[in-house]
Formats: sequence, structure tokens, C-alpha cells
Amino acid sequence: MLNFNWEKIGLFVGGVLFGTAGIQILSSKDARKIYTNCTAATLRAKECVMKTVTTVQENAEDILAEAKQINEEREAEEAACAQEATEE
Repeated sequence: MLNFNWEKIGLFVGGVLFGTAGIQILSSKDARKIYTNCTAATLRAKECVMKTVTTVQENAEDILAEAKQINEEREAEEAACAQEATEE
């Protein structure tokens, strides 16, 4: 005797129909237009972020160079003070 579970069969058929309709909707021209616009917006956002990152990197390099210069000047002053102390 065949015992069909009509609820499960109905859910399966509904899922197949929903999936087929979903594929048709996602592959339509309107959906493609939305995907293209979203991708373009993402690329613009990436460009903006990369500009900001570049600015931060440049500023960090400038700060590092200035810090090294300050340390070199300080070492030179300390060396000059030490030399004066040994001469006295």
C-alpha cells in the first residue's frame, strides 16, 4: 500500500516552484540593473576608503619622519651635554 505524505510532497512542489520563480526574478533585466548599480556603489565606496587609507598612511609616514628627527636632535643635544661635562 502506498502511503503518501501529501504535506511533504506539497512542500517540495512549493519549494521547486518558489525556487524556479526566484531564479527567473534574479536573472531578469531589472535585477541585473540593481546588481550593476550596487556594484558601482561598492566600487565608489572602495575608492573613497582607499583615498582615506592613503592619506592616513602619508600622515603616519610624516609623523614617523618627524619623530625620528626629534630623537636624532635630542641624541645630538645629549651627546653635546655629555661632551661638555667630560671637558669640565
